Amino acid sequence: MRVLIIEDETAAYENLLTITQEIDPTVEVVGNTESIRQTVKWINENPNPDLIFMDIHLSDGSAFEIFNLIEIETPIIFTTAYDEHAIEAFKVNSIDYLLKPIKPDELERALTKFKKLNNNDVNQYLKQLLELKSSNNYAEKILVPYKDQLLPINVSEIACFYTSDKNTFIYLTNGQKYSYSKSLEQIITTLAPDKFIRANKQFIVSRESVKNITIWFDNRLLITLNTEVPERIFISKNKASEFKNWIVKKN
Repeated sequence: MRVLIIEDETAAYENLLTITQEIDPTVEVVGNTESIRQTVKWINENPNPDLIFMDIHLSDGSAFEIFNLIEIETPIIFTTAYDEHAIEAFKVNSIDYLLKPIKPDELERALTKFKKLNNNDVNQYLKQLLELKSSNNYAEKILVPYKDQLLPINVSEIACFYTSDKNTFIYLTNGQKYSYSKSLEQIITTLAPDKFIRANKQFIVSRESVKNITIWFDNRLLITLNTEVPERIFISKNKASEFKNWIVKKN
């Protein structure tokens, strides 16, 4: 059985890989992608795997966006650290939905369920996957609590989102800064992936706010925005190519 794992956390990927191979040593993991863009590229360039493990929260947005970009012809087992998407995932009759940290008995149950599918089951399931296509209703405004008010802020005015010590902040292009209650994982799923990207664990940056890109000594990228931020923004060596493709991609 050939398996593609769509997962952007190294520890989660290694845990899933270890448990899967302990349950069924014949499983061959043929790929690991970490983002919407990487996944679309991999699927377009490789034979279809037999099964996909798909994390819902990826480095550049919600995995459900993948279904708006390409046709998926492979059954999926969803994985995530957040159970808020369970209902959405089950609407498409997913094989299973695994909540992180993944437990061996739950993964074994999911694999057993997959192996019992006949051709008709698979065909019906793939038809239902089309329901994941959304209307691309990404946020144009967000409401930010400030004192006794709720401030409506245009997404186009946001330079970046920043997290530190479990606190999240919004930095606007005019230099203003606001505290925000949502995590970066929650925020990135509401933003258009052609306009915002998860730069690293601490930053989501706006494409329009990128002022300069410096190639760092270890092949990382140093990103300078058009507004001041509390610390330097680095793109890792592994994500540098993806970031460069994103910054020049036509809408």
